Amino acid sequence: MKDAKDVMIRVPDTVRDRLAVLAESRSISIRALLQEFAESTLTPEEREERAAEARQYISEHFGVLVSDADETALQRKIDATFHRAYAGGTAETTEPAGAAGTNGGAATNGGARTNGAAGAAGANGAAGTAETNEIQDAA
Repeated sequence: MKDAKDVMIRVPDTVRDRLAVLAESRSISIRALLQEFAESTLTPEEREERAAEARQYISEHFGVLVSDADETALQRKIDATFHRAYAGGTAETTEPAGAAGTNGGAATNGGARTNGAAGAAGANGAAGTAETNEIQDAA
């Protein structure tokens, strides 16, 4: 940025304290934390623009038209997965291998164990049946 001018933003003490904790946990300043947030957070209009660009790319490069119903269905799956994961449940999905689910057909159980085959539209975009079986120690 060219000669950016400092400004003061007034927030309650509790907000300042929370920002300080978040910044410290990332080993950055509150200033850097707020700058990262401002640079990386999209407005609803920017999100819609990027979604339209993604739909166009998918259509041009993969020949797939993503409908509004497809987007709504996928958003519901994503929301349900995160709700289970953050509500103390598991984030397990039951998509068959090869399905274009939220995790490309791999089943995940609370992030502790992954057992499944990568689907045609897996997280890394690679087709195939690469098997994963990772177990993390709980200790």
